[in-house]
Amino acid sequence: MMRATFLLAGLLAFTTVNAQTKFYDEQNGILRLTQAGAVHLSGLPLKCMQHEFPYKTGIVFSDSGLVQKPIEYHPAFYGCFDWHSSVHGHWMLVRLLKTYPNLPDAALIREKLSQNLTADNIRKELLLFANKENKGFERIYGWSWLLQLQNELLTWNDPFARELSRNIAPMARYFSNSWRDFLKKIAYPIRVGEHTNLAFGLRLAWDYAATAKDTALQSSIRGAAMRFYANDRDCPASWEPGGYDFLSPCLEEADLMWRILPGAEYKVWLKRFLPGLFKQEPLFHIATVNDRTDGKLVHLDGLNLSRAWCLYGIARHAGDRAPAIRELASRHLRAALPHVASGDYAGEHWLATFAVYALTVE
Repeated sequence: MMRATFLLAGLLAFTTVNAQTKFYDEQNGILRLTQAGAVHLSGLPLKCMQHEFPYKTGIVFSDSGLVQKPIEYHPAFYGCFDWHSSVHGHWMLVRLLKTYPNLPDAALIREKLSQNLTADNIRKELLLFANKENKGFERIYGWSWLLQLQNELLTWNDPFARELSRNIAPMARYFSNSWRDFLKKIAYPIRVGEHTNLAFGLRLAWDYAATAKDTALQSSIRGAAMRFYANDRDCPASWEPGGYDFLSPCLEEADLMWRILPGAEYKVWLKRFLPGLFKQEPLFHIATVNDRTDGKLVHLDGLNLSRAWCLYGIARHAGDRAPAIRELASRHLRAALPHVASGDYAGEHWLATFAVYALTVE
C-alpha cells in the first residue's frame, strides 16, 4: 500500500516537477532528463508491467488453444495494455537503471525485470511465433523494440544486464532473422505514422545490429534503406500529422538515413528530402490533442515526443541549421512533457517510454 501511495504521489507531482524545471536540464540546446525526472517517469511502467488488464491482443486465433489469459502465452510481456508497450516499458526501465543506478526504486525495478525476463518466459513467448498464423505478430514495431531492449542490455556493463541479455538473446536472434526474411519480400516502403512505419523499425533494428555486430542484419537494413529512400525528395511534410500519428513519416526516414549515408552525402540528401528544414519558417508545428482519454487521439502527444528525438538526431548532421532544428525539437518536447502522466491509462501505459527516449537520445 505504501509503495502504491508513493507511485501515485509521484505521478500527481509530474507536471509540478516539469514546471519547476527539475524534470529536465538544457545542455547545448538539448533537453536532458534529470534524476528527478527519471524517478517520476519510472513509476509509469512499474505501475503497469505486471498489470494484466485491460489488455489488447493482436494475435490470430487459429483454434481454441490460445483462448486463455494473455499471461499464459505472453509470460514476459503481458502488462501495459499490449505486447509492444510492455516490451518498450521494460526497455525504459533498463535505460533508467543504467543511467541512474541509485534510483529510489532500483531494487524494485531489478526485481520486476528479473521476474519477467527469465529464460523460461522468453522460451514460452517464442512458442507463439512458431504458430503459422502468428509469424508476423508485432511486425514491425514490437520486433524493433525487443531488439532495442537487447541493445540496451548489451551496452550495460553489469552482471544483471548480462544475465537478462542471455535470457532475451534467443528472441533477438529470432527477430533478426525475421527482419531479414521480411526485407527480402517487401516491395514498397510502409510510410505511415503508426506502428508499421518501416523507417522507425529499421532505425531501432540498425542500432541493435551495430551493437551486436550482426552484419547480416546491417547489410539487409542498408540495402532496404537505399532501395526505398535514397532517391526520395520533397517529403510532403504539410500533410502531417495524420489524426492518429505518433510517428512522423518524413522525420523518421530522415533520422534513419543519417545512419546509412556518409556525412556529406546525407547533407545533400536531407536538403533535397526536407528543404523546408533549411528555411526560416518552422516546417513542423506542435500537434494538438483534444481528448487524452481516447487511445488513438492521444497518439499525438507521442508524435510531439518522437518528432523531438528525430530532430535532435537530424540536427547533428544539418550544418548551420542545427541550432534552429534543435530549438524546434525542444519546443515539441516542452509542449508534450506535461501530458505524459495525464492520469488516463490510454496514454500513461506508453508515453513515458517516448519521453525517456527523447530526453536521452544519443
